[in-house]
Amino acid sequence: MSYVIGVDVGSTYTKAVILSSDKEIMGHAMIQTGFKLDKASEKVYDQILKESGLSKAEIGYAISTGYGRHMVPYRDLTITDLTATARGSNYFFPKTRTVLDIGGQTMKASRLDEKTKVKSFRLNDKCAAGTGAFLEKTARYMGYETEEIGPLVQTSKADVSISGVCAVFAESEVINQLSLGSAPSDIMHGAMFSLVKRAIQLLKRVKMESQITLSGGIMRFKTMVDVLTENVEEKINVPDGEMVQFTTALGAATLALQRLEKVGASV
Repeated sequence: MSYVIGVDVGSTYTKAVILSSDKEIMGHAMIQTGFKLDKASEKVYDQILKESGLSKAEIGYAISTGYGRHMVPYRDLTITDLTATARGSNYFFPKTRTVLDIGGQTMKASRLDEKTKVKSFRLNDKCAAGTGAFLEKTARYMGYETEEIGPLVQTSKADVSISGVCAVFAESEVINQLSLGSAPSDIMHGAMFSLVKRAIQLLKRVKMESQITLSGGIMRFKTMVDVLTENVEEKINVPDGEMVQFTTALGAATLALQRLEKVGASV
């Protein structure tokens, strides 16, 4: 049996997914990217091979994507993260027509055709207030870790507005709300709702269609998904568990499998 790998080198995390020739997910791995993108891609490669019990010799094709896609030394091909996320979303939910992906440094919305090709896209990459990093920074400022964001927001009992149009102004609002005695849970909820409003703006700009599939680590937080669902009429899909973080790497792997099949057919 042949295997392929998709590697998503993001600004914050590097993720990898291995698929078998029958499209079964054989393993997935994630590490922090750090400053050396090539080293991160090699480290995640070694990690996923160890966890899946495979060797490099068994990997027939590798496609890289994401911020550092050109820094992956073992890649056979590179693709954009928009294309990869679209393919990964289609793997989980074949009826996907719109994708919302919120990463550490960017937020992207794209509309797809029936063949999973990107018809329209918009991104917010000029301001950290529209990304997952803003939520993490807000949490850390108040003394909480990233994994505590979800449970913290669920305890919110009052509405607090965090409406700054950039990370600097939004952070000033957080400081101001703390000085006014607002509860950290309410501030965190306000920050999350601010993120949702930006996401909805992007979705409207691409003329979203049902079904919408969500992608990105921030989507692990049920509250984030709930707030989006409450404010969007279209059906929303979310990959199970931690796989929501691996959609882009998975999409790269599905395309790697297609390329491997073409190469094999031409030999």
